[in-house]
Amino acid sequence: MSEVTATLVSLSDVRAARERIGDAVRTTPLVSAPLPRAGGRPATDSPDAIWLKCENLQRVSAFKARGAYNFVSRLTQKEREAGLLTYSSGNHAQAVAFAAREFGVPARIVMPTDAPEVKRSATVALGAVVELVGTTSDARKQRAEEIQAQEGGTMVPPFDHPDIIAGQGTVALEVLDQLGSKKPGLVLAPIGGGGQLSGVAAAIRGAHPDAEIVGVEPSGAASMSRSLEQGSPVTLDRVSTVADGLKPVRPGDLTFAHCRDLVDRVVVVEDEWIRDAVRWLFALRLVVEPSGAATVAALLGGAVEPAREGETVAILSGGNIEPALLAEWLA
Repeated sequence: MSEVTATLVSLSDVRAARERIGDAVRTTPLVSAPLPRAGGRPATDSPDAIWLKCENLQRVSAFKARGAYNFVSRLTQKEREAGLLTYSSGNHAQAVAFAAREFGVPARIVMPTDAPEVKRSATVALGAVVELVGTTSDARKQRAEEIQAQEGGTMVPPFDHPDIIAGQGTVALEVLDQLGSKKPGLVLAPIGGGGQLSGVAAAIRGAHPDAEIVGVEPSGAASMSRSLEQGSPVTLDRVSTVADGLKPVRPGDLTFAHCRDLVDRVVVVEDEWIRDAVRWLFALRLVVEPSGAATVAALLGGAVEPAREGETVAILSGGNIEPALLAEWLA
């Protein structure tokens, strides 16, 4: 048995976050798509379909805007004016920079030296000061904590905080509204640190207890899978995947508890499946980054079968892909 105990985020917490966020984030489209077929080609002749929740069209082109804005909105004015500080591979960096701009306060972000240029430049364009440190989540977290100890600032955690989780879960409330009278049978969310999956699980489990909730992570960065197998959070020695947003070496204690208690299972996908998924989505005129395409990769690679009853929903968590990388994969 795991020794990790925590108070989980509830459906009411996610609903409160939605009210708090208001119009600061977009209600992103939920679009129907033909059932994926192996090899990265849309199965246009298939009578079956899945639903794609397009968070690649969110503010900062990623779901992270939800959690960051919710967290910052809960701070006192004094805490905000001290300046926001965080560490991120890219999408959370942009989200914190976005929230800082909305509230008119400074932001300082520690990003990895191998962060995609499209994410680094977008963070700077939003007004944040960026420092590049190391290539792992541990390295940038350590540097951010050093800055906080030396210079102050309010840390905005990337995933392991109830306000972050509740904010990320608002995407699931939108899905439920958009499905209308249809019921979710299977909901897929990618896993980096686990914040989005945790929030989605809290919302879906609270509203539709019988729906299957599945997390998806790369085989080369399967920290949540390993942690669930062991019964407590595990730190990986190394990670390697094309999905730069899904590379934390360790899940959070709180996100681990949510996945353990609310998620039905976690599956892993191979990098080639992710490449196929990016190509498959582009054929549907959707530009999605590798991390955001992981859920479709699970369907393409056969790690998950569509729901037999109810609707199958795949969350596309972001669209910040390097243009040169996209061109290379499409070629």
